[in-house]
Amino acid sequence: MTYLGELISIGVAFSWTATALLSEFGSKRLGNLTLNVLRMALALVFSLVLFGVVTGNPLPAGASVEAAGWMLLSGLVGYVIGDFCLFQCYIIIGSRYGQLFMTLAPLAAALMAWITLDQQMRAMSILAMLVTLMGIGISVLGRGEHHKVSLKLPLNGVLFAIGAAVCQGVGLVLSKIGMDHYEASMMAEAGMPEWLVPFSANFYRCVAGIIGFSLLLWFRDGMAPLREAIHDKKGLSVATATTIFGPFVGVGFSLMAVQYTAAGIASTLMAMTPIIILLPSYWLFHEKITWRAVIGAIISVFGVSLFFLG
Repeated sequence: MTYLGELISIGVAFSWTATALLSEFGSKRLGNLTLNVLRMALALVFSLVLFGVVTGNPLPAGASVEAAGWMLLSGLVGYVIGDFCLFQCYIIIGSRYGQLFMTLAPLAAALMAWITLDQQMRAMSILAMLVTLMGIGISVLGRGEHHKVSLKLPLNGVLFAIGAAVCQGVGLVLSKIGMDHYEASMMAEAGMPEWLVPFSANFYRCVAGIIGFSLLLWFRDGMAPLREAIHDKKGLSVATATTIFGPFVGVGFSLMAVQYTAAGIASTLMAMTPIIILLPSYWLFHEKITWRAVIGAIISVFGVSLFFLG
């Protein structure tokens, strides 16, 4: 099908918009760590059902030790550290600004690839970084009472958002390395459809996620919040919806998109979330939307486009 990868990428952008909005509500209701433990557990359950229906075996095809190691490390960085920071920033500054800062993730991925894989940084890439940063600055900076420029958001929320973007970018590079090893080992499995590879790889990332978040929850609050959340029907419904749009369908299809189109095109289309989320955040959370916020979001997404398409 023509433009299949592009269509999947646009769908992922809408899926991540729904995830961001639901996660903001769920984090405030259930707590950051509790919601993430539920998300990882539900993602694993959904994956087991998917594998059982498609292949007859509820477990994914076995990965080599090297592939599993990279995917587990990717889950630790991208899910445990990255999503912890992301959901915390949702609580502090909201999902709209959180997703705006996530436009830094592709840039973090490029820097990680430059450091670890010796991929060269082009002049256009540096320009794209500056444009993206300018767009974020336009949205979050304003005139202060005592200074010409002042940060309109709490500093800790901004730091969590930047941490989330960096972890997602680094996790993406780790996922790419793991996927290369994993796809080679999975293709040896008879009757294994190619489209199932991203979901199988993501299974290992979720294993790292649930272990990491469970340990964090245990040491910080114990398991009492989790037991309470299981009896919270509304909270559990939000966690289920967040899982479907996020670590199950969203992540799975984001990995699938790069199988059918160039990674740069897919990443650019998936980076449209800061624009898509503007109206829903206004309707649901009554967040004021200014022309400065709209222009800043557009410039940030344009910066990501330059980075990949230039």
